[in-house]
Amino acid sequence: MTRNVVISGGGTGIGLAAARVFAADGDRVLLLGRRAEVLGKAGVPGALTFAADLGEPAEVRRVERFVADEFGTVDVLIHSAGGAGYLEPASESDDPLERVAYDWNLNFRQNTLTAALLTEALKNRLADPGGRLLFLSSIAAYRGSGSGAYAAAKAALHPYAHDLARQLGPRGVTVNVVAPGYIEDTEFFGGTMTEERRALRIAETSNGRAGTPGDVAATLHWLASPGAAHITSQIIQVNGGAERGH
Repeated sequence: MTRNVVISGGGTGIGLAAARVFAADGDRVLLLGRRAEVLGKAGVPGALTFAADLGEPAEVRRVERFVADEFGTVDVLIHSAGGAGYLEPASESDDPLERVAYDWNLNFRQNTLTAALLTEALKNRLADPGGRLLFLSSIAAYRGSGSGAYAAAKAALHPYAHDLARQLGPRGVTVNVVAPGYIEDTEFFGGTMTEERRALRIAETSNGRAGTPGDVAATLHWLASPGAAHITSQIIQVNGGAERGH
């Protein structure tokens, strides 16, 4: 049966890989992102696209109306939008506290607020029963990210998902989080990933390789399947054994 799948951050990286997997199943896919030109180049067969800043309530309302008109019901909602701020302009302030405030606000806006606003706008449209709500977290939520801001923003999704799982469970909707480790072939690191840093990330794994967007997409696809109907309120790590936290 054809499903309606909404993916934020669907123009690149993990979101795009997930879109391709669901589209290959014949599902109807809507790609959301801030950059219309990136969405236009996604090349996912049959996919719809909608450009919006999901950190702005008014923009999310536009998405909500579009989804109501085009889909009605949402079978799968995947939150792949986010980032650690590598692609954003740096703070221009000379005040170190203002720079901290900028970094933390940016990370929570990109990773937490976007997911919360889109979820709250669309959760009543999730298929009842059978809806799937999926968040993208990070290995950083378990062990930090250097500055703490990105890790904290991702970690905030974990209790939110647990609350939603309890709230939506009676409707037959599952809510889960996928926490990837180091994933190559994304825009996430901008130009900050050096060969030395890459080697260290790979050395942390048990299987001796970097993750791919396809690794994460396959996990999302399985969690959205009927076979995962009794799995909810879980954090699934996809990191090659680099982190064994619970």
